[in-house]
Amino acid sequence: MASRAFARSKLSILASGLFRGISTTPIKASLLPVKPKLSAFEIDSWKPICGFRLYHDGRPRGPLWRGKKLIGKEALFVILGLKRFKDDEEKLHKFIKSHVLRLLKLDMIAVLVELERQEEVTLATKVFNVIRKQDWYKPDVYLYKDLIIALAKSKKMDEVMQLWESMKSDELFPDSQTYAEVIRGFLSSGSPADAMNIYEDMKKSPDPPEELPFRILLKGLLPHPLLRNRVKQDFEELFPEKHMYDPPEEIFGAR
Repeated sequence: MASRAFARSKLSILASGLFRGISTTPIKASLLPVKPKLSAFEIDSWKPICGFRLYHDGRPRGPLWRGKKLIGKEALFVILGLKRFKDDEEKLHKFIKSHVLRLLKLDMIAVLVELERQEEVTLATKVFNVIRKQDWYKPDVYLYKDLIIALAKSKKMDEVMQLWESMKSDELFPDSQTYAEVIRGFLSSGSPADAMNIYEDMKKSPDPPEELPFRILLKGLLPHPLLRNRVKQDFEELFPEKHMYDPPEEIFGAR
């Protein structure tokens, strides 16, 4: 019993000494950095100083993006100028000589693409003619394709055929999408004979035929059964596994 009492008293003495040491030991400064107090200047830094803010306010800076293509300030200026003078041939010609010809290659192509996107196809054709005269230009089927499709959608079929002949002279061949849009343009303009001429040209293409131009023709030639039957026969030979819808004859009438 005596040994137990002695051990208990010894533990109490050690515990009291330990707590006394902890309470008297000064607490060390925290190792974590303490955020200093903000000065008056820092608190008011959001306010404009001499008309300028100290941070970016979210408004766009520099060139703008249009259709994922970077258009520089010079190109934007040229686009606005071309649209401004498009109804005055003399001023437009002077503007092209003084500004369009000064553009760099990428800016000139960006102007062409943006005019096509805005359906300013007449201006786009003028810019394309300027591009074709540049020393760096090499015949490009995609430049032809985009402009031809834009003209066809605007039913500028005379300009389409001029570009079509130029493309042939450059030994370039249209793809299936180009054929389809030109055929669609002639059908929409009420010229099925011209659409058939493009169709005959397509049959001579070195690329394998695709369904889309055939289906556009088959739909557009419904009022012209004789022409449609020619296309239908070719379609069935080229795509025997494909199904083609024929409307009842009484809807359109047999001719």
